[in-house]
Parts: sequence; C-alpha cells; structure tokens
Amino acid sequence: MSAAVPTIGALAPDFTLETTTGHAVTLSSYRGTHHVLLAFFPLAFTGVCTEEMCAFTDDFDAFSSQDVTVLPISVDSVPTLKEFKAKYGMKVELGSDFKREVATAYGVLHPAFFSTRAYFLIDKTGVVRWSYVEETPGTRRQNGEILAEIAKLAG
Repeated sequence: MSAAVPTIGALAPDFTLETTTGHAVTLSSYRGTHHVLLAFFPLAFTGVCTEEMCAFTDDFDAFSSQDVTVLPISVDSVPTLKEFKAKYGMKVELGSDFKREVATAYGVLHPAFFSTRAYFLIDKTGVVRWSYVEETPGTRRQNGEILAEIAKLAG
C-alpha cells in the first residue's frame, strides 16, 4: 500500500536508486548543495513521457542555473532507461524505481503498477516546497510553471 503524498513543509522521504550513470543516487546526498526536482513519470518511450524528458533536456541550463538537479524517476529498468536516454540525447540522468519502493513512499504508485506523473520540489535542506500530482498520465506540468516554483525558493 502506498504512503500518503508528502506534504509541503515535510522532510522528503529519503531513497537510493540506480540511475543511467551506472551508479546509485541518494536523495539526501544533495542536501546543502542542490535543490532537487523529483519528476515521476509512468513509462519510457511513451508519447507524453518522451516529450516531458526532452523538455527537461531543452531547459537543462535553466534548471541547473538555479542549483536544481532534475531527477526523473520511472519503474522502468536501468537498461530500458539507458536506451531511452540515448535515443533522445537526454541530459538528465534517469532513476529506476524498478521495485516501486520510491513511488510507494511518495504515494504515487498507480494501481496499474507504474508511477503516476508527479513532481516534488525539494529544497537544499531536504524539505518539500512544492508538489503536483497529475490526475491522468497524459497530462504534465510545463517547465515554465515548474521554474516559477523554483524561483520562489530564492525569495
């Protein structure tokens, strides 16, 4: 059973995932250095997911200039995510939640056993500052909206 979606102002649930770098990444390792945008997406190689991940690449510098690491997460295996990243020339590293533990911890595991599209902006202290859970897998937030939320962190 999934946990509840973390509330704004709560400490983000920590996790470690394998990524397309070939190394594991731990959320708490970013504390004190970077904000993190967790971007859960349902499945690699699907239309909206491909569009969304390519948009993160297009706006990569806009995120990194704000000290934000974008960490997209799906239930796909690392080899599938590596192929997805390579095919579209993505700059972001993708995290594999193959065991569905992170989607469960964040309350975004869909009954069909993939993650719902959801976003969690976590500040440098590890606290959730903004989140949005899409009602359907076919919708997504635009980067302009996400970057506007990131801009509030500096204020």
